Amino acid sequence: MKDFKSGTYINEGLYRSFHPNKINRAWQFDDMSLITLLSKADRMLGRLDMYSNHIPNIDLFIEMHILKEATQSTRIEGTQTNMEEALMDKEDVPLDKRDDWAEVQNYIKAMNTAMELLGRLPLSCRLLRNVHKILMQGVRGEHKQPGEFRTSQNWIGGNNINDAIFVPPIWTEVADLMSDIEKFIHEPVAPLPDLIKIAIIHYQFETIHPFNDGNGRVGRLLVTLYLVSVGLLKRPVLYLSDFLENNRNTYYSKIMRVRTENDIEGWVEFFLSGIISTAEKSVSTFDKILQLEKSYEISIQQMKGRSAKALKLLNELYKNPIIDANGVVSALSITPASAYTLLSEMERCGILKEITGGKRGKRYILYEYINLFIR
Repeated sequence: MKDFKSGTYINEGLYRSFHPNKINRAWQFDDMSLITLLSKADRMLGRLDMYSNHIPNIDLFIEMHILKEATQSTRIEGTQTNMEEALMDKEDVPLDKRDDWAEVQNYIKAMNTAMELLGRLPLSCRLLRNVHKILMQGVRGEHKQPGEFRTSQNWIGGNNINDAIFVPPIWTEVADLMSDIEKFIHEPVAPLPDLIKIAIIHYQFETIHPFNDGNGRVGRLLVTLYLVSVGLLKRPVLYLSDFLENNRNTYYSKIMRVRTENDIEGWVEFFLSGIISTAEKSVSTFDKILQLEKSYEISIQQMKGRSAKALKLLNELYKNPIIDANGVVSALSITPASAYTLLSEMERCGILKEITGGKRGKRYILYEYINLFIR
């Protein structure tokens, strides 16, 4: 890695584009601090994977993790939707926030679709183009070749290409560079630990910037998809967007240092630190979820005749933690009067919290549960 050369800046007239060297080559690393970080990251991922195998209703909790990832990942791109808004139906979202809401929904759909595709397709350019097409449907960027690699020059930062912070390679090289990533995933010149490998892949993908829009979101999805595809995780329970959002300036500067100073080791170190931090936080969240489940069940047992209905509603709320009386009627097949009574009882027990403050159209939130994902 000390001899790594990231690529070359080429004068294109009024600007300079960066042409990265291919990554499917023999790699060697002997930095003990990097090896120590790699060992810790592997252990933490293994612990997180173990938790995901033992938590009941794991699919419901994964949906909340994907929701959090969607809001954080799109926030990096400037979207302002929070988790509570993302859980609402479209008609309940203020008009000025519906575009942001739609981007979050697309992200959730893209991740779920990608996981389904991994069951019958390898992690490939084809799969990533499908993911990108879903991300861009009906939102900003929908006219920028959704599902296709770019056929024009793009840039990062600045008002125009002449004062851009970074200009990726010219579009005619994109297909070849992305093919190199695909070969590096499936037919590597030499073996490399998977976490080191995905760190390099993520850097290279963001440097190529193969799409006209949505590259950051696809690049972050790529990390989780890779970890599942190689078996480091059985379920998609690790997402880096929260870490990258909280360390945004460092994230950008570490990637730029690879391009300008060939500092691939510094980038990999940052990436592994993100894996460790995110896995530790996810394990802690799962542990708190289990504790909260027990607390909820104890409270529900005190509801006597309504406990069975309350427990059934609670399982629905783990999937979508915001509900109104109509939602309860639909979920439990009970009368509106019974629904209001059940909601009031669960509010009295501290399980639900009313969030509208009005007398009509009340909505309730499983607030302690949502807070576990917001913290």
